[in-house]
Amino acid sequence: MTDENSITHGACRCGQVRLKVQGKPLMTMACHCKGCQRMTASAFSLSALFPEASVEITGLDPVIGGMHGELKHNFCPHCLSWIFTRADMLGPLINIRSSMLDHTAEIAPFIETCAAEKLPWVTVPVRHSYEQFPPMEAFPALLAEFAETSR
Repeated sequence: MTDENSITHGACRCGQVRLKVQGKPLMTMACHCKGCQRMTASAFSLSALFPEASVEITGLDPVIGGMHGELKHNFCPHCLSWIFTRADMLGPLINIRSSMLDHTAEIAPFIETCAAEKLPWVTVPVRHSYEQFPPMEAFPALLAEFAETSR
């Protein structure tokens, strides 16, 4: 994910839902909320935010699981891997689980959210930490800073 024209591939656990992403993420995150802990069976979820137009999803059609409201968590219908989330409030953006992409090691989280729910033994090397979610008015500055630091 070195420039706007780079292509990154990925897939769910069984490989029946495939991802193809062009360019770099707009931002990367770790979420410590109890919901993410339960859906990942881990301490937090990792995600990378992309413009929806830069993401191609092929193979089996993902199904909605987890939240069924404003947040739509999409899973592989076969292996049930949590692949991505769409949020009505974000508009045409897609939040891909970073671990679904082939080059996960290159996608370190920039911010952490829901730190109030973080397990006490977890340490994540991020630039910004938020007790809940960042306020919407903070996103333009966060996106600009991420773009600058991820060159």
